[in-house]
Amino acid sequence: MSSQNTFEIEDKYMAPFFVKQKISIDRGEGIFVWDEDGNRYMDFTSGWGVTCIGHAAPVITEALAVQGKKMLQNPNSGLTYSPARAGLLSVLMKVLPSHLTRIFFSNSGAEANDAAIKLARKVTNRLDVISTHQSFHGRTISTASATGQASHREKFNPLMPNYRFVTYGNLEELEAALDENAAAFIIEPIQGEGGVHIPSREYLKKAQGLCRKNGTLMIADEVQTGFCRTGPMFVSGHLGIEVDFLTMAKGIAGGFPFGAFAMTEKVAQAFEIGDHGGTYCGNPLGCAVAHAVIQYLVENKVSENVAHMETICLETMGQWKNRFPAAIVDIRGKGLLLMVEFATPDLAGKVSDECLKQGLFVRQTQGIGIRVFPALNIREEELKQGLAIMQTAIETVVG
Repeated sequence: MSSQNTFEIEDKYMAPFFVKQKISIDRGEGIFVWDEDGNRYMDFTSGWGVTCIGHAAPVITEALAVQGKKMLQNPNSGLTYSPARAGLLSVLMKVLPSHLTRIFFSNSGAEANDAAIKLARKVTNRLDVISTHQSFHGRTISTASATGQASHREKFNPLMPNYRFVTYGNLEELEAALDENAAAFIIEPIQGEGGVHIPSREYLKKAQGLCRKNGTLMIADEVQTGFCRTGPMFVSGHLGIEVDFLTMAKGIAGGFPFGAFAMTEKVAQAFEIGDHGGTYCGNPLGCAVAHAVIQYLVENKVSENVAHMETICLETMGQWKNRFPAAIVDIRGKGLLLMVEFATPDLAGKVSDECLKQGLFVRQTQGIGIRVFPALNIREEELKQGLAIMQTAIETVVG
């Protein structure tokens, strides 16, 4: 099948939710992908943060092959035990913050957030959920209602009730919002899709204290920041923030659709049989892949690589800001979750388009920015090659 055939079939039969780039990607290896016509590109989006150890990573393809020959889905699903699931639970217990002792699996980050919100209401016997402006928590009707961006909310009215929003990083607003009706406060330790915003360590620590004082459960949405994306395995754990729920997805299985949420023992003891479930939750195939990915992250000290690559990125991007002060407003981020903010959406769009022309996928975010989040095991020479393409694209657009 040719690229043109692929375009025609997808354009005719796919639901029209995306404005697509006219490129049909056929295969990948590491940070590189090839289209059906044989053209090679670099991927600085890691499939929107999921291919954390690169495309077609050998440890993933091997895990798929080995587990695929044994069992994809248990009889009676979650009602039977699974050695693949037990193996994943064991490795997660080694990397999660130690106060989180219970885990349940989902198919996505949105599902994990949806479940945490639902279960927080059961535990507290309260209804309201506090979220932050510019947040992003998913596309189900519940998680869209929890998302603090009008573009993801207003077109789907009526939304779910009992969601309220405060300014990200503002403790006074949070304290005022935490009343006897507040079941949960859901927070991204670093906002990703909202524009890579980083709060102070003091904010997260004090937010935890305010929630605990009020009897409000704290949900850390680490769907994007988890599994070494910003350096440490989890931002909240690294900062010593003892949340009640921690939600995970994206990098957990390196591109295989998978998610999870962890909780404290105290929270778990409030649940009863049947309070939550799911047909595919913790299926052996997904568990085997996630196990392989997490082991790879740990054994290859990927966290250290991310810290090294962050230094290179911020130093290089800082030079861009100094060189093009009228075009580039800000450079920010942690680890390999970075943002180049431009003066206008038009500039960001043109730079993004120029990057693609030169063989590099980047992600335009919030109109004015380009988010850079490549595979976490990217090599230094690969990173510098991609950054050089970005620089050339900026020079071409800005002049």
